[in-house]
Amino acid sequence: MPTAQGPAGPRRRLGVELRQLRRRADLQLVEVARELDCSASKISRLENGKGIPRMPDVVALMRLYDVTDEELQARLKQLVYDSREQGWWERYTDGVHAERFFAMNAPARYTALETEAIRVRSFEVAWVHGLLQAPEYARAVLEALLTERTGSEVERLVELRMRRQEALTQRTPPLQLEVVLDESVLSRVVGSPEVMAAQLRLLRERSELPNIIVRVLPFSIGLHRAHAGPFQILEFPDQVGADVVFIEGPAGDTYENESDVDLYKDVLADVADRALDPAASREIVQRYERKYAPPEEHRYGAARGS
Repeated sequence: MPTAQGPAGPRRRLGVELRQLRRRADLQLVEVARELDCSASKISRLENGKGIPRMPDVVALMRLYDVTDEELQARLKQLVYDSREQGWWERYTDGVHAERFFAMNAPARYTALETEAIRVRSFEVAWVHGLLQAPEYARAVLEALLTERTGSEVERLVELRMRRQEALTQRTPPLQLEVVLDESVLSRVVGSPEVMAAQLRLLRERSELPNIIVRVLPFSIGLHRAHAGPFQILEFPDQVGADVVFIEGPAGDTYENESDVDLYKDVLADVADRALDPAASREIVQRYERKYAPPEEHRYGAARGS
C-alpha cells in the first residue's frame, strides 16, 4: 500500500509504536504521565493517534522507554515530522465552519482516516454513500443538510467528495468498498427525479467494479437492528492501527475504537446476509432508475432493447 498523503496515518502508526514500547517497558499510562509531568489523557491521545505530536514529548518517551536503537529512533522522529504535515484535503475544508447537526465539527477528520483505510464497509439508511455519489446528488444532499453553509463552502465539499472517490479507481491497490443500502435510499427523491436517475445509473455502474460491493436491503425484510442508525467501519493495515467505527448523528460525529468495532461488524454482517445479493441489488437499482428517468430515456432504452 503506498504512503497516503496526510497526517492521520503517521499519527496512528506513531501511536501504535509508542503503545508497544510502553507495554514492553511494563509501564501504565499514569506512571508515564507522572514521569513526564503531564496528564494520562495526553499520553492516551498520543497512543490513539489523536492530536499533533510534539517532538520533545516523543523524545522524552523514547528516553523513558530506553529506546537506544538508532534506526527505531529515526523512524519515530520521521513519524513525528510526517504527523505535522497538512493533508491533501485541507484545501477543500479550510475555512468551512463547524456544523454540529451534520457531523461537521471536524470536517477533515473522516477524510484523513478514509485516506489511510484499506477497506470501508457501511450501512446507509438515508442517502447513497459519499464515495458513490454523483456530483448533483452530492450537492443536493449537502444543500439540504448544511443550510447555514455558503454556496462556495458547499461546492468545495462537493469537490472533496469527488476527489475522495479517486481512491476507488486511481489508487493502487484501490480502496475496497462494501455498502448495504436500505431500499428507502432508492425511493427517497434527492434533488429531482433527473438527479436520482443519474445517481442510480452511476451507482449501478460503480457496483460492477471488482473492488465495490453494493447490496440493497429490501422493504420486505422489515425492521432490522441496523436501522438504529447508519454507520461505517474503516479498516486499516496492522501498522496503522485498529479499525474504527464512524457514526454520524445530530450531536456530531462519533468514532468508536476497538471495544465496539466487533459489535458493529456483527450487525453489518447480519444485515448484509439479509440483503439482496449484488446482482439482484443491481436489478432493483435499475428498476428505480427507470422509474425516475425521463420518458424519452425510456423510449431510447426500449429502442436499444435494454
